Amino acid sequence: MTSANTNGKLERGLSLTQATALNMVDMIGIGPFVVIGEVVRTMGGPQALLAWGAGALLAAADGFIWAELGAAMPQAGGSYVFLREAYGPQRWGRLMSFLFIWQTIFQAPLVMASAAIGFSQYFAFLVPADMLHPKLVRAALILFLAFLLYRRITAIGKISVAIWVGVLATMLWLIVGGAMNFNAAQVFTFPPGAWDLSWAFFAGLGAASVQTIYTYLGYYNVCHLGAEIVEPERNIPRSIFLSIGGIAVLYLLMQTSILGVVPWQEASQSDFVVSLFVQKLYGEAAAKFATAMVLWIAFGSLFSLTLGYSRVPYAAALDGTFFSIFGRVHPTRHFPHVSLLALCALALLFALAFDKLRDVIRGILAMRTLVQFIGGAIGLALLRRMWSPERFPYRMRLYPLPIVVVVAAWLAILVSTGYGDFGGLHFHYAAVGAAVMMAGAAVFLVRSKLRNEWPFGATDEHS
Repeated sequence: MTSANTNGKLERGLSLTQATALNMVDMIGIGPFVVIGEVVRTMGGPQALLAWGAGALLAAADGFIWAELGAAMPQAGGSYVFLREAYGPQRWGRLMSFLFIWQTIFQAPLVMASAAIGFSQYFAFLVPADMLHPKLVRAALILFLAFLLYRRITAIGKISVAIWVGVLATMLWLIVGGAMNFNAAQVFTFPPGAWDLSWAFFAGLGAASVQTIYTYLGYYNVCHLGAEIVEPERNIPRSIFLSIGGIAVLYLLMQTSILGVVPWQEASQSDFVVSLFVQKLYGEAAAKFATAMVLWIAFGSLFSLTLGYSRVPYAAALDGTFFSIFGRVHPTRHFPHVSLLALCALALLFALAFDKLRDVIRGILAMRTLVQFIGGAIGLALLRRMWSPERFPYRMRLYPLPIVVVVAAWLAILVSTGYGDFGGLHFHYAAVGAAVMMAGAAVFLVRSKLRNEWPFGATDEHS
């Protein structure tokens, strides 16, 4: 692996509106529609709304960290660049940035696959699985996605706004429909013991929050596109907070509206809660239309997150920490085409290999928490000690409180990922995440030894 030779430069063509649109469609996706039943079932009643609030609070606290890092380092690659600079580009930063790329190799295609799996689940409401196999639907979706993204960033920005309009229209339709037929007794009448603040209550809240935080992921997607955003020092923080605030309001209103129409006992058992919700209000034809709009939202999210992830291997290749071919930029359309196609190919493989969305979500969070989220939060604290205030165009308030809250919250989420089974093997997802990182560290050490780099070789004393 050597330093990449690029065929061009990325283009700063995304406005604040386009960046926010990409962030919001990435955040919404299929997640809030497919985890509703699971969250209600885990919490055992309409108090499940608390888990949605917990997800919003964690996203908001973490947003301060991403806003500060993104404004200070508006480059392609996001976390890769942040970790490299925070821990020292010639020493520990090499390891941390390598570990981020290592986990991205696994989790980015898994995230894409999770969106495709959720898409195929709702698609079965329109076309039964015995007529069109879900795996065929997933494959067609990812291939069409690669076709749409294979173009320059200014065209993609316009596509993202069109998708965003569809997303907002669908969410508002669901919220208004629920408000006009709202039954407060269903939402605010809780089962016996709902607010028994025991260990079991908080364990259930943690498990439910694992599902809800998955639906908020993506508020940092704009940081991966830092090199392609106009006035990034101003627009990256704005985009992050507009996205989190807007999505939090939409989620809470939508969940409340749905539970005000569909009894929580029924919602907890349904795989098509939104379709069932609209069917109760307007009938079968409207339910099919609503399902089609949910699929539109799912596709929009997959579109946005794939765009952001494709810039991460590209940034690593420019540094020489990943295969140089991933640093190639399309000669006329000016985007990292090799990186995009590689991630789509792996996502296609995972989408065909896995079926249970719940397990995929837990695996994603277990792999990302240690390096990307906790590592990034601690990294910002290190940068604050090394860099002058002038290097931070945006600075969070109440520092370092948001960092302390974020680290504690992500550790709780990691523990709450719980246990899984595969091939008769019983394991905790946190252990899987740690094992992936340990394997990555081993690969890094072997590679460094072969190349006589840190920690085995000399480093730049001025780094």
